[in-house]
Amino acid sequence: MTNSSSAKSTYAYSPGLKVKRNELVRKRRILSVPGEVLVKEGDSVSFDTVVAKASLRGLPHISRTASILGVDPDELEYYMLKKTGDFVKEGEIIAEVSGFFGLFSRKCASPTTGTIESISNLTGQVIIRELDIELELKAYIPGKVVKVFPNEGVEVATNAAFIQGIFGVGSETHGELKICAESNKDILTENDINSDFKGKILVGGAKISKGALYKAIEIGAAGIIAGGIEDNILMDFLGYEIGVAITGQEDIPLTIIVTEGFGEMAMSKNSFTLLENFEGYTVSATGETQIRAGVMRPEIIIPHEYDGDKKIEENMEHSLVEGMGIGTLVRVIREPYFGAIGKITMLPVQLQNIRSESMVRVMEIEIEDGKRVIVPRTNVEIIEE
Repeated sequence: MTNSSSAKSTYAYSPGLKVKRNELVRKRRILSVPGEVLVKEGDSVSFDTVVAKASLRGLPHISRTASILGVDPDELEYYMLKKTGDFVKEGEIIAEVSGFFGLFSRKCASPTTGTIESISNLTGQVIIRELDIELELKAYIPGKVVKVFPNEGVEVATNAAFIQGIFGVGSETHGELKICAESNKDILTENDINSDFKGKILVGGAKISKGALYKAIEIGAAGIIAGGIEDNILMDFLGYEIGVAITGQEDIPLTIIVTEGFGEMAMSKNSFTLLENFEGYTVSATGETQIRAGVMRPEIIIPHEYDGDKKIEENMEHSLVEGMGIGTLVRVIREPYFGAIGKITMLPVQLQNIRSESMVRVMEIEIEDGKRVIVPRTNVEIIEE
């Protein structure tokens, strides 16, 4: 890749996986419910800046208090130990009927921690509402607020290196980038990880070993990036089989991003070299993935000052589309060459018969080891260089 003004223009392909040194990254940060925006257009923000907040009302819990006490609903108020508006803890006694000499008493405990919202002498029920959940929305990337959506959120923009992975798990995180492999073909093992890597995002080569995954968790790493991972290791870690739903919301201690696929798969040289160039930078990453409709890819965002000789304008458009051609870099997304990366060497016009006995348009690709293979055109996605 080059930043020369005389060089061939780069494009954001659709579909495709981006690997870019300079990209104007724009992220919309929107609350799930209406709330309050805390920043204004033009403000500078950091990774952890809270840009908006909202309160999500707690769930109501109904206690059949009169029935539990064995009294008529219209008598309930005489036996209540708490009143409307009082704060109570789960298990705390809210009403009580005492028998003679303290014998045969009946008590009703609160089913949750919250506030007593109502006491009904008609139904004999008490409603306790859980505490409101305070939602804080962080910027995720450092940069400038370029747009404000009142009561909803903001859009933040920054110049960054930008890499998309093919699959990931784990939520948004950030940390210092640490290269743990000598080459894109190395397997990341527990011996490559030490306690100094706490809070960092680790970069392996061709695969994340089971030992490396659990060592990273043990020392408190923020995330791991590598070419691949064995699917059985990932399923053992998650505790369930991986489906086709959206990932990224898992309750796990670190974020995992694989750039090539499942198994031992060397990270593309472009991705590995780019990550090497930015070792020591603080990066944002998320494992959020959706493979089907509304495709989303895991991503690594490395904010930095633009290091080319062209100024990035805030209204710059990065969604130009260019068709496939000889020399286009692509990734195979179906077996038997799943995850292989190579350049197109031939685009035959005629339809060809493939294993499924369907007649389709194909292409010839020279993959990284020099081997040339024929694959259907629909079985690849373009990689932006």
